[in-house]
Amino acid sequence: MRSTRSKVLHSVGNRPLLGHVLSTATALNAEKVIVVVGPDMPDVAAVAAPHPVVVQETQRGTADAVKPAREALAGFGKGTVFILYGDTPFIRTETLLSMLEQRAAGSDIVVLGFRPDDPAEYGRLILGQGQLLERIVEFREANDAEKAVGLCNSGVLAVDAERLFPLIDQVRDNNEKGEFYLTDIVALARRENATCTVVEAEADELQGINSRLDLAVAEGYWQQLQREAAMERGVTLLDPATVYFSFDTVIEADVTVGPNVVFGPEVSVARNSEIRAFSHLEGATVGEGVTVGPFARLRPGAVLEKGAFVGNFVEVKNAVLGAGAKASHLSYIGDTDVGEKANIGAGTITCNYDGFFKYRTTIGKGAFIGSNSALVSPVNIGDGAIVAAGSVITDDVSSSALALGRGKQAEKPGWALAFRTEQQKKKDRLKHGKD
Repeated sequence: MRSTRSKVLHSVGNRPLLGHVLSTATALNAEKVIVVVGPDMPDVAAVAAPHPVVVQETQRGTADAVKPAREALAGFGKGTVFILYGDTPFIRTETLLSMLEQRAAGSDIVVLGFRPDDPAEYGRLILGQGQLLERIVEFREANDAEKAVGLCNSGVLAVDAERLFPLIDQVRDNNEKGEFYLTDIVALARRENATCTVVEAEADELQGINSRLDLAVAEGYWQQLQREAAMERGVTLLDPATVYFSFDTVIEADVTVGPNVVFGPEVSVARNSEIRAFSHLEGATVGEGVTVGPFARLRPGAVLEKGAFVGNFVEVKNAVLGAGAKASHLSYIGDTDVGEKANIGAGTITCNYDGFFKYRTTIGKGAFIGSNSALVSPVNIGDGAIVAAGSVITDDVSSSALALGRGKQAEKPGWALAFRTEQQKKKDRLKHGKD
């Protein structure tokens, strides 16, 4: 990855790769989920929480990686141990359930296989009589006939808990890489007349991520799945390829999303709303029948209640816009409570930060804030009040009052003509002098 971060902390859909795998594992209602990490990886342990983390002190292969989990699994007894990989984020819960069904049908080890267009250097799954799995051959160890096999090993296994560690203890490192291959447990199990089978999944589901290029391909694949799922739920995407979701985006039916819209983490959008082009939402709650954008930005803590409207070049942060409230264009609304049907004029800003602390502004129901106003918080604008355009408001405004906070306009008749005449004379003199 050419990165100081662990590979499994790079994100797809604004969730770390490891987070995707843990979500799939916990969806199985597993009794235990144990994360094996290398030494000195507190950042990975933080993402793994609250699941226990065990450390593989020296990295000597996949079988060696399972060994640190022995103590954490002590007393687990009968059951199934899944072995998953933190850099393979797209395995579906349904696929793991299919593997559990094979276990329930009598398989001691179930291996997840796939048939990629290019088998490349994947390990091969060698089947025997009755399509039972006989062994897994690593590419480096395979002969020409074995390399010709199209069924490949994903690395994911479901293993009888009572057999797992006795088999791992028999694994040796007598191979080209001098590592302990987890794949060797299949051949060892067959020597003990154990039953080993294969469940196949689509290659896309099993794509691993080992580079920035892989990460970009994975992001594209994941986003396409989310777009299709959204449209199947009744969401209209006007230009699907330009809309980007996060792992926890919630959009209800009958929402319309315009081109080039980005949903960051923690966004929900209720029915009959419209998110117009080039808007960016993060940490925002959008109520029913709301219009956002185009070119709007909703930051964390933004709540838009039923029928609210946030127009072009409006930014909302940690603020609530009540039902029917409007901020149509060119405004910043931060740390603010806006009452029902209030209107925020163009160019209005809430001055919520003094360089040290944040302060809150309250705008009452039905209030009207004139264009190009600055509300210096903390300040309260009463219900039905009007703030005149161009005002700087530093004190509370009573309900139904008119507040003006601007310099008195003065006029000097004829001054502009005299100014232009004098300036033109100066310009002519300078020009004549140069000639």
